[in-house]
Amino acid sequence: MLPFLTFRTHLNKVISIIIVSDFLVTTSGALLAPIFALFITQQIYGGSAEVVGFAIAIYWIVKSILQLFTARFIDKNHGELDDHYFMVGGLLLSGFVIGGYFFASEVWHVYILQALLGIGDSLLVPPFYAVFTRHVDKGNEGFEWSLRSSLSFGGGSALGGALGGILLAIAGFRNIFLLASILYFLSAIILIFLRPYVIPKTPKLVDRILAEQKRIY
Repeated sequence: MLPFLTFRTHLNKVISIIIVSDFLVTTSGALLAPIFALFITQQIYGGSAEVVGFAIAIYWIVKSILQLFTARFIDKNHGELDDHYFMVGGLLLSGFVIGGYFFASEVWHVYILQALLGIGDSLLVPPFYAVFTRHVDKGNEGFEWSLRSSLSFGGGSALGGALGGILLAIAGFRNIFLLASILYFLSAIILIFLRPYVIPKTPKLVDRILAEQKRIY
């Protein structure tokens, strides 16, 4: 898939890697979208519509607040090594948290997992946007942002949403969480290939030129 994106659409390697990684993350989230409320009301002791609402609110409150601090930190540190570490670390943390739903049985389990998932995604989202923005090809900005939206968000959401409902009848609630967790880990593995193309923390002019050549060719 990476060579296809690189050579057929003339994307640089950084953009290609991020789009594929983001596709896996979005697919993972979309797998859970059709079943999350059902899981809480049917599989969690004391689960209800109110619990679903509070769980969603906890995630968004934690993520929305903490990602501002992550964004400020990576903006103040020159280079992209910290961005890369935050991206991989956020994916790994979120992957473990989603896998934790396999063992969840109480309402407080759900609340804790949602808070931890908010922390993981708060580490992940700001550097994803930052690195993508820095490496978008000049004159190709609209297409590359749209491609990310169409393939990563659109394609991932469609695939995950369809599979989530189908797999529920086949594998059951908890196994879907394991599959979603695996997709996060695969996304983190994909991002390892981003490492040679990130900008060093204190780049010299030659380092910048070499990094630019690597990401393009």
